[in-house]
Amino acid sequence: MRVLVTGHEGYPGAVLCPLLVARGHEVQGLDVGNFSDYDSLPIEGSLPGRRRDIRDLAAGELAGFDAVVHLAALSNDPMGQLDPRLTAEINHRGSARLAELARAAGVTRFVFSSSCSTYGAAGDRALDETAAFNPVSAYAVSKVASEQDIAKLARDDFSPTFFRNATAYGVLPRMRADLVVDNFVGWAVTTGEIRILSDGTPWRPVVHIRDIAAAIAATLAVPRERVHNAAYNVGRDEDNYQVREIAEIVRSVVPGSRIVYAGTGEPDKRTYRVDLGKIRRELPEFQPAWDVRRGAAEIYEAFQRCRLDRALFEERHLVRLAQLRYLLDSALVTPDLRWCNGSAAPS
Repeated sequence: MRVLVTGHEGYPGAVLCPLLVARGHEVQGLDVGNFSDYDSLPIEGSLPGRRRDIRDLAAGELAGFDAVVHLAALSNDPMGQLDPRLTAEINHRGSARLAELARAAGVTRFVFSSSCSTYGAAGDRALDETAAFNPVSAYAVSKVASEQDIAKLARDDFSPTFFRNATAYGVLPRMRADLVVDNFVGWAVTTGEIRILSDGTPWRPVVHIRDIAAAIAATLAVPRERVHNAAYNVGRDEDNYQVREIAEIVRSVVPGSRIVYAGTGEPDKRTYRVDLGKIRRELPEFQPAWDVRRGAAEIYEAFQRCRLDRALFEERHLVRLAQLRYLLDSALVTPDLRWCNGSAAPS
């Protein structure tokens, strides 16, 4: 299968693309390049790619692909809140337009990387894919709107599939310090403290980034009728945790660390648990391999290898919002996040 992966240089793309190649797919990447100037760990392999902004694509550029895996986005709540209007433009309208172009170009499969944050403020009940959306951030709103618009494009010859990923964690070349498990391990390694900024009670499902990649690879391997216009929560039922429980796991992994409540002590309004029954039933080819304890140990070992200290941990490359602010403040990108020398970063 010939597959185009948008956002191939980002956190999930760096592991998904080598996995798809290993599964026998012909893969091409497409990335605007906002986070391509730094790798905390070695890249697993090179991949043919283009510097392009999804907002500037034409249908002809998608011709000949069997599938598009759409990962590119302003990728978390803090980035989304920086400019909600721009978040809607890129994440929602850019994604919906990309799906329209893909269908017009004869692409038959469209895999959209969504988020369990679409459930937003949901309480203690485990939610399946039929639950109502209740987004509480611009990022989550953009994912809801994208799913709704892309689903309307489904036809016999165009099959979208939606993966509502739990909060990712895990070791990849472009490590992130702004995801809860990675963040807790990073603080524990560099300061001895695991910093909880809420009261620790919010529920958060988490999933290893390699399991997200495995789910995408699994869906491309099955007949598209099985996953036609379907949404799946991605993760394991066992990995619905309260934030304080994640902190306890990290404390048990990182020697000498302790938990500190460093914020206001107020509960985070984002709290949700998810039911993973559907993906187990309908896509048994997907077998998640990671749990949080193993993942935290992997991150701890990686941070030791790269000799992570506090200066490096707080460096802009590990925090998506900080990197974006750097690009804006340095006038490397325009206020609408287009590179000043054109539509994408220089190669």
